[in-house]
Amino acid sequence: MDAPGLFEINSPQEPPNTGILGTGSATGDEPLAVRMRPRALDELVGQDHLLGPGSPLRQVVEGRQPLSVILWGPPGSGKTTIAHLVAQSGDRRFRAMSALNSGVKDVRAAIDEARRVRRTGGPQTILFIDEVHRFTKTQQDSLLGAVEDRTITLLAATTENPYFSVVAPLVSRCVLLTLRELDVTDVGELVDRAVADERGLGGAVTLEPEARDHLVRTASGDARKALTALEAAALSVEEGDAITVAVVEAAIDTAAVRYDRDGDGHYDVASAFIKSLRGSDVDAAMHYLARMVVAGEDPRFIARRLVIFASEDVGMADPTALQTATAAATAVERIGMPEARINLAQAVAHLATAPKSNAVITAIDEAIGDVRKGRIGPVPPDLRDAHYKGAGDLGHGKAYVYPHNDPRGVVPQRYAPDVVAGTDYYRPTRHGREAEIADRLEKLRRIVREEKRADGD
Repeated sequence: MDAPGLFEINSPQEPPNTGILGTGSATGDEPLAVRMRPRALDELVGQDHLLGPGSPLRQVVEGRQPLSVILWGPPGSGKTTIAHLVAQSGDRRFRAMSALNSGVKDVRAAIDEARRVRRTGGPQTILFIDEVHRFTKTQQDSLLGAVEDRTITLLAATTENPYFSVVAPLVSRCVLLTLRELDVTDVGELVDRAVADERGLGGAVTLEPEARDHLVRTASGDARKALTALEAAALSVEEGDAITVAVVEAAIDTAAVRYDRDGDGHYDVASAFIKSLRGSDVDAAMHYLARMVVAGEDPRFIARRLVIFASEDVGMADPTALQTATAAATAVERIGMPEARINLAQAVAHLATAPKSNAVITAIDEAIGDVRKGRIGPVPPDLRDAHYKGAGDLGHGKAYVYPHNDPRGVVPQRYAPDVVAGTDYYRPTRHGREAEIADRLEKLRRIVREEKRADGD
């Protein structure tokens, strides 16, 4: 008998592909998301970057090479689907376990069984571990030897960054395949396929365009979520009827918000969001954040806008704003929605209430403008690389003064090329921390730009 949480197909004791973890033939009573799983690799949607001829993914699915693989991607992007395709192809044994309810004992039992089967001339064993990031370090380490000597071919799935959540020795023994989040076109294709395909709804109902758009948008790139909502909506109407926005709303318990991700509504809400932040209206900014969240906007888009805003509109008036925005973006990647809405809201509260300054973006844009106008000039000799043989003969670094040797930590020295010497690109405001920075910068420029004595040049 298998250990708890451990399943097998294609074993000598069982008929091939008996439906473990949904890998068998559809019988008609499975969830729509299960019935509509791709039957071949070419039906996989949204992962074209992994489907090229001879790609590692094709080699694994088709059984041509015993490559151990880690599948990293967001929920609903196709990780489990790939495992199903592997399970149904070739003459390999396929065992599956979830890190949620399996331990070291289960892993070792699977490895021992794979070793026994292999030694008696049996087929190769594919060990699929779902949510491998939930394994402890000890549990992950227990896989190393078997992966190294190919007692098993590991197929592991994770929604977390493997470089943080999987031990380095295991990552180094596997091919890492990154699955992309499905976009609205990908999810829309799957929804349309499910409505028409005999394995799905078989055309028994129709889906109004507005309802389709709302369904796709609120799925947030999760194919399973979209198909589950579609099935719930279809079950609430009579055969031959149309699924409307109201039906979809009732099915997924999410209000339809007037927000067109590809049209004016998208840009209007995003624009109002940024302008509310810039205007320090935290309540309005929170409102627009909520509208984007409820409408199914990609949280990474929101996070990117916050990171940009932190430097463009807050800058050095509150240097910690960029840290908060960056942390929120990291949380979006590592935690995901809906929990990451809290991290985004914290960043919005920080940025909206922070003192504002656009001095940083003004400085870099003016400097770029001068460079594009040809105001570049040669690097002063004192600053040039003096590490290679002969550099001293060219005068490189000869008169360079090391600032740390001065008790003030700053010394008179020409740093900029002559053509832009004395140009003030960064002009701090008197807002927030920049008031303090402005006072210090005035003193720094006075010292740095102090003319050297002629005999010191």
